[in-house]
Amino acid sequence: MAEERLQRALARAGYGSRRTSEELIAQGKVRVNGRTATLGDKIDVTRDEVTLGGTRVNLDPEARYLVLNKPPGVLTTMRDQRGRADIRSFLPAEGPRVFPVGRLDRESEGLLLLTNDGELAERLTHPRYGIEKEYLAEVAATPTPKRLGGVRAGVMLEDGPARAKSVRLVDARPGRGQVAVVMTEGRKREVRRLLAAVGLPVTRLVRVRIGPIHLGRLKLGERRDLTTDELLALQRAAAGAERRAKRTNGDGGRPPSSCM
Repeated sequence: MAEERLQRALARAGYGSRRTSEELIAQGKVRVNGRTATLGDKIDVTRDEVTLGGTRVNLDPEARYLVLNKPPGVLTTMRDQRGRADIRSFLPAEGPRVFPVGRLDRESEGLLLLTNDGELAERLTHPRYGIEKEYLAEVAATPTPKRLGGVRAGVMLEDGPARAKSVRLVDARPGRGQVAVVMTEGRKREVRRLLAAVGLPVTRLVRVRIGPIHLGRLKLGERRDLTTDELLALQRAAAGAERRAKRTNGDGGRPPSSCM
């Protein structure tokens, strides 16, 4: 691939406008192969390493990053052998092909990241990295302190122990309520099974956050590109998670697991 100006590569990859990219370079926030970049720099995106604020950025011209508010009743798969609704109709028809990062079960809804950046997807889904996923759960029982304590303490499920990093009461009424649950790893339908095990059967489950990315006001079925700030924040979170994993876990780790 031919070399191109650094500010153009940054802008094309979604790191703001060309003028914004030039400002980042002028502020000394961009480095190329370990040295502080200048406005005259040209790079080869297939060979040169570029960092922004200390975080390596992916300048592949084909890289794409989106968020989708997945509706209930849709499978997070590219094709279902039984003919049920799948994620394909919610993906962009034009441009580079993207794939879901992790999964949401069929009846769950909410935030789903879409990308073709396999390295970032791995850091966001592998349990060794511990990226937070936050869910808002409506339950068909009163979320008492004892039940919420059980979510924090954890329970033994048929496929091993499960517990939330945190749980917060949102609303409690006789026979129903809402709780916000933060998980750092995900097995199939784990949030639903964890809450059911402590007497809080889930009637609706919405993922509202993955790391620093929030669902916000995105409507069901709608998608959008990540903003420059969101993309940088997500990459910083992934890089930080990788550094922590190397310090605490070495090169080991469990195999990737599906999200709730």
